[in-house]
Amino acid sequence: MRKITSIDALETLGRVRLSRHFFMRDFLYSEIGNFQGIPNIPDDPDLAIKAGERLCQELLDPLFETFGNVIVRSAYRSPAVNQFGNEHGLGCASNERNYAGHIWDGRDAEGHMGACASIVVPWFATQYEAGRDWRDMAWWIHDHLPYSSVYFFPVRAAFNLTWREEPLRTISSYVVPKGLLLRAGAEPSEPKSAREERYADFPQFRGVALPPIPDKWAAGS
Repeated sequence: MRKITSIDALETLGRVRLSRHFFMRDFLYSEIGNFQGIPNIPDDPDLAIKAGERLCQELLDPLFETFGNVIVRSAYRSPAVNQFGNEHGLGCASNERNYAGHIWDGRDAEGHMGACASIVVPWFATQYEAGRDWRDMAWWIHDHLPYSSVYFFPVRAAFNLTWREEPLRTISSYVVPKGLLLRAGAEPSEPKSAREERYADFPQFRGVALPPIPDKWAAGS
């Protein structure tokens, strides 16, 4: 896809289907971009789409098909949007740290492609707000999804979820206990049996009953 230079091209980008449940438009909203009038549009749409497909197909679709609705709070950021947020203390890391993260259309220093979305899972957020430990969801993600990094936040147990080529497998949090729960390359601090006990009451993995697509039309789904 060529660089976005018209409304028609931006509409076409927004209609790109990244996975069964998500479209590119779902990830382009930005409060910073809207308020400051900074376009939140990728310079390299093809790379953004390619990274977004992996994020959605490998991480977000399984979450949706296990817990139901997944709310996207912040996802793709153009370099200009992210730089403004970083320079003005709006919760954005530097562009260099966000390539292959929130900046989907930029590879990181090692040349890896990646994509990050900050999301809320309402099914879990309700329980978290009643006192449930955020680590229950963190360890479920670790044991079920090919993530690169997860970072939890205090409000509604929102978390940054990143897919990346050659995943790091790190878990961090701003929620008590704050800090690094799992370092890249390290073994989990809790054995598998203890982790499974934490999320024993979670729904079946990808067990959400979706309306079936008739066989006649399934190939085009």
